[in-house]
Amino acid sequence: MFKYALKRLFYMVITLFIVATATFFLMKLMPGSPFNDEKLSAEQKQIVKEKYGLNDPLPVQYGNYIKNVATGDFGNSFQYDGKEVLDLIIPRLGPSAEIGAYAMLIGVTIGIILGIIAAVKQNTWIDYLATLFSVVAISVPSFVLAVLLQYFFAVRNPIFPVAEFDGLKYAVLPSLALSAGVIATIARYIRSEMIEVLSSDYITLAKAKGNSTIKVLFGHALRNALIPIITLIGPMTVGILTGALTIETIFAIPGIGDQFVRSIQQNDYPVIMALTILFSFLFITVLFIVDILYGIIDPRIRVQGGKD
Repeated sequence: MFKYALKRLFYMVITLFIVATATFFLMKLMPGSPFNDEKLSAEQKQIVKEKYGLNDPLPVQYGNYIKNVATGDFGNSFQYDGKEVLDLIIPRLGPSAEIGAYAMLIGVTIGIILGIIAAVKQNTWIDYLATLFSVVAISVPSFVLAVLLQYFFAVRNPIFPVAEFDGLKYAVLPSLALSAGVIATIARYIRSEMIEVLSSDYITLAKAKGNSTIKVLFGHALRNALIPIITLIGPMTVGILTGALTIETIFAIPGIGDQFVRSIQQNDYPVIMALTILFSFLFITVLFIVDILYGIIDPRIRVQGGKD
């Protein structure tokens, strides 16, 4: 398992290098310039480009970029008076991570419970109701749900704030809006997996030994049903943490998704490249954690990994 983890860490480094390289050259292909301000004369634009090294040959720019990224230096923003990129990104990580964490906690918890109930009550009105809820939840866009939540629980009934972000009460509505899709997806997969697991021979044996229903469900069936679900949870977590742009906009949340779009609109290359690398790092890190969790949940995977 240790050798496998080291090999995966090596692949992570290679992947980040490829992402950083691809992002650098794609930025050079973007139309326009980060210094399109009509107030700047041609000479002033040249001075600014010289300051940021944009007049250097492309191989020199690439070499400097890779060297700086390797040391954690993403340079200065082009559009925020030379402010360091990390100083722009780090303050925005907190709100995005907090809302994403709440959404995943709500989504996974309710999704698992709903999926188990639907599997146990298969082909009953409870199962049909849970399935209907899942279909509706996954079909309605999160931004539509966000507006509905704002109207009913902030405007018509002022229980929660309409927008902005300043504490737990500001995170409730956006977290609920984000969690709907997670609930629906997890519930569908848990239902399918639990139905298959509950028909297995070892579940029949566990029941024959006199184990309680709760012990059979949570001690035997759920453990095996969770293995494929972990694959879903990983990418979904990153997607929520980095892709909740519409939700952040609707609720005026100063997150990294909002910053990413602003940077693209302004051709702020250093910020775009830093956020792209950050998103990639989060994604491959989550996938790495998922693989490790596979070994923890299923000993057979851990043993097989140790043979590689």
